[in-house]
Amino acid sequence: MPNAVDSPETLPASASRPANLAATLRLSLGRTWRRVRAERGTVELPDVQLAILVRLVKDGATTPGAIAEFHGIRPPSATRAVQHLEELGLAVRSEHPTDRRQVLVTVTEAGREEVRETMRRRDAWLARQLAALTPAERELLARATTVLNKIVES
Repeated sequence: MPNAVDSPETLPASASRPANLAATLRLSLGRTWRRVRAERGTVELPDVQLAILVRLVKDGATTPGAIAEFHGIRPPSATRAVQHLEELGLAVRSEHPTDRRQVLVTVTEAGREEVRETMRRRDAWLARQLAALTPAERELLARATTVLNKIVES
């Protein structure tokens, strides 16, 4: 039987209809992301705390209020998350330079390393899965990334 990657005409016509494709693609992307997200560094962190660390690495120091707003969580939840990260040595709080009522949250080197290790493990897992595919399947996925980027950028 021909491989669907090598012979796209083997797909039923209904598979490419927008509504059908949307449902199938949503499920596939969700399952893929959940599996990638399962790959973690050495510290067990809830998703939101890892996301906070990633943002601190990417964007630098910020306030708990900005963390709450960015991640769509309540300020007390952001404060508890920051406190937990601080207890683990992954982040530190310091005085805000212009507003003494606030604090700034900064990632520590240990926090940076946790983010690097998590990303390394996620990339390694995905690379192993991709290595098991045929060259044609990998080329198809490479082309699909362009289309997926077009979807999210529109």
